[in-house]
Amino acid sequence: MSLARNVAIVGAMTLASRVLGFLRDIMMAAVFGAGAIADAFFVAFQIPNLARRILAEGGLNAALVPLYLRRRDEAGEPSAGAFAGQISGTLSAALAAISLVLALAMPSLILLLAPGFGASDPRMTLAVGFARLMLPYLCLAGLLAVFIGVLNANNRFAAAASAALVFNIVLVVALATILFQESGETALSGMKLAAGVGLAGLAQAVLLGGAVWIGKERATPVSVSFGPEMRRFLGVAIPGLVASGIPQLTLIAAVMIASAQPNAVSWIYYAVRLFELPLGIVSIAVGTVLVPAFTQAVRQDNRAALTASESRGLELALGLSLPAAVGLTLLAQPIVRTLFERGAFTPQDTDATAAALAMFAVGLPGHVLVKVFAPACFAREDTGTPMRAGLLGLAVAILGSIVLMPALGHAGVALATACSGWASAVMLGLLVSKRTGFALDKEARRRLPRIGAAALGMAFAVGAADHLLAPWMSAPSGAMRAVGLAGALSLGLTVYLVLLQALGVARLRDFARMMRKRI
Repeated sequence: MSLARNVAIVGAMTLASRVLGFLRDIMMAAVFGAGAIADAFFVAFQIPNLARRILAEGGLNAALVPLYLRRRDEAGEPSAGAFAGQISGTLSAALAAISLVLALAMPSLILLLAPGFGASDPRMTLAVGFARLMLPYLCLAGLLAVFIGVLNANNRFAAAASAALVFNIVLVVALATILFQESGETALSGMKLAAGVGLAGLAQAVLLGGAVWIGKERATPVSVSFGPEMRRFLGVAIPGLVASGIPQLTLIAAVMIASAQPNAVSWIYYAVRLFELPLGIVSIAVGTVLVPAFTQAVRQDNRAALTASESRGLELALGLSLPAAVGLTLLAQPIVRTLFERGAFTPQDTDATAAALAMFAVGLPGHVLVKVFAPACFAREDTGTPMRAGLLGLAVAILGSIVLMPALGHAGVALATACSGWASAVMLGLLVSKRTGFALDKEARRRLPRIGAAALGMAFAVGAADHLLAPWMSAPSGAMRAVGLAGALSLGLTVYLVLLQALGVARLRDFARMMRKRI
């Protein structure tokens, strides 16, 4: 298994999904802008999004993979498949019951998620209707998560990562239909898009189920059980679910605090979508690949392999997240203007969204580091330590938002969220180093400071490009803005790569060797 190659595979699939996600968001901005319908939709969308993040992309995968591999190694593939089938059946039954309760209690839930809406606010009625239409996705989330976990455990990362691609394809088709029918910024358009969320979940289930079925791995027979084995799994999984869901809970808390400010929910959503492009590509790719890599090294008691995985994971995480943070922070306004400023999305929306994006980007490396440290715990079936670090970050985000909101508005909420990522990363890094001996090899200790120096050089280059190309990036023509933004980003990336080469951090032949190397 090549760690770099697997990260590249998952990262490429995630990048394709995020590009489609950007197309989706560009279309949403053109249709809904940052008005009442957009606010209502984005609040409702937090429910399936939370389920997707904590189940398919988070703690369930981290808990399932080590236990599935243990069962497969000790009792064979059929036993591991029966274990996965039991989890999928039990989760599906539980989530169906939860969905029914939520459908009945949806007005109270929406008021909890966005207390600034108020019972008489028209956004309240819209959000309730949208959220109920999205509940089918919640019913399918457990099944999707088990399929993804089984595929990841068997190193079929591309098949697992393709699920997010399908999700965005369905929503892009739904938005294209709305634009073709010229429905405009109406409640009916919002209902069509909300229904598309449930259809996207169904499409994912068909894709992933087929991928599992044609492989040697299985998730059958499907059964429902709350016996000792399932309780043990839940005991491991629940802290991991909480830990992986905390970033999404942090954003939910941000929306709750900012919801009293008109349009702030939409501004935060669009900023988060941009922030999540590098966050998703790096953290999901690195985190997904590291869990099985760490698990196999721990089970084999192979300290050298564990140190190598830890070192390469940290290098990849910082090597990718630092330049992304530099670009998003320094070029926030031209990025937002180029991608979103059209149709119902105004220049004032650009300024407000860019202010939030710049603040979010400051915390990007911290959020990514959490995804590097957490698998060291998950591999040892320790989900409690990441949960405690995540809860600290959540507390920092909530308290920071309350303190900063009066002075900085929604941008203060974004800054508090950025600080929460660093708080979680520092605490988790210290705990992991103390309890499990997270170690770096000689090459990592040499490369990491140089990666930081290269990112600093990139910052100077991007700042200069922003000044020189400002007339292009603020031009009325969308094409000219895109050319100017591409030029600034290309210059920054070129300087970064040249500095990595000059400082001896990475050469093309070294990268090719990493892609082939088995660790």
